Amino acid sequence: MNQRTPTLLYIDDDDALARLVERGLTRRGYKVVLAASGEEGLERIRRAGADGSIDVVALDQYMPGLDGLETLEQIMAIPDAPPVVFVTASQDSSIAVTALKAGAADYLVKDVKGDFIPLLHVAADGALRQAEMQKAREEAEAEVHASRDRYAALAAERELLLREVNHRVGNSLQIIASLLHLQASSAAQEEVKAALTNAMGRVAAVAQVHRRLYTSQDLKSVILNQYLESLLEDLRRSAEGNRMSRLTLKAEPIEIDPDRAVAVGIIVNELVMNAVKYAYPDGAGPIHVELTSKGEDLLLSIADNGVGDNAKADPRSTGMGQRIVAAMASKLDASVERDPDHAGTRIVLKFGRTAAAPGKASNAAAS
Repeated sequence: MNQRTPTLLYIDDDDALARLVERGLTRRGYKVVLAASGEEGLERIRRAGADGSIDVVALDQYMPGLDGLETLEQIMAIPDAPPVVFVTASQDSSIAVTALKAGAADYLVKDVKGDFIPLLHVAADGALRQAEMQKAREEAEAEVHASRDRYAALAAERELLLREVNHRVGNSLQIIASLLHLQASSAAQEEVKAALTNAMGRVAAVAQVHRRLYTSQDLKSVILNQYLESLLEDLRRSAEGNRMSRLTLKAEPIEIDPDRAVAVGIIVNELVMNAVKYAYPDGAGPIHVELTSKGEDLLLSIADNGVGDNAKADPRSTGMGQRIVAAMASKLDASVERDPDHAGTRIVLKFGRTAAAPGKASNAAAS
């Protein structure tokens, strides 16, 4: 593929020297355009504009009207200005420093015989390469910024969709829980009422997680103390709510991933309902839910001051609650133990903040 011949604009009021530069650089592969003053050079650069027909500028210092430094300042103010090689007959190094600080790509001293032309050729080539690298760097940075913006937009859209999904799922589950609550309230048989209330609590445990995710700033975690408080409030409003007037919660603000939060919520629901049914045969009593951290482990306890081991087995029990607790404890890789020193019944679960590594054996047991 043929490369375009680069165009150099040489700005100098010395016509004879300008012709020497034109011939010398033309032989070296440049197209040379001449301007006899700073004003004329600026006009040519502005006319070249967006088509980029001026690739590099060689600019003399001493000229009538605008001198080189004044012209350089105005060139640098032009958008996408070509690189400038500053040329002067002066040996004063302060001019070089001033020109380079003002934006010149290079600086060289000229002579009246044109011996500097090979140096100008090298300087022009260097200025072009520098400009090409700068342009490539700017384009790469622009692409990085554009990619980052696209990623941010996609992430924001994904977050919005996830919030909408959690909102709809949470609402749907809450409707189901409300229907179960109505059904339980109107049920005549106690075993039916209890079964529907248990089902309502299980659905509410999942629904609360989705509601938490919808209102949270972080879609990847649930704050357990807030989640459990809402879950227990749902239980207090259930068909068995009159027996949960002394249901309390003490929990630290611990963050956990949504899947594990669901398992914790279902366990709490099962064990609280178990305490409601069996701990106080003659009425209501205190039920305490407590969540604390111990290093990397979490301790969850559900306790009552009821009849404890003296509770009579209910012949209507299907053991569903125990199986659910065992399944959820396995999901958490949790140990489940009964506190032998507690006067009533106290079940303690110990599990990690995050899922255990694959292959770790669970020591979960059904209560």
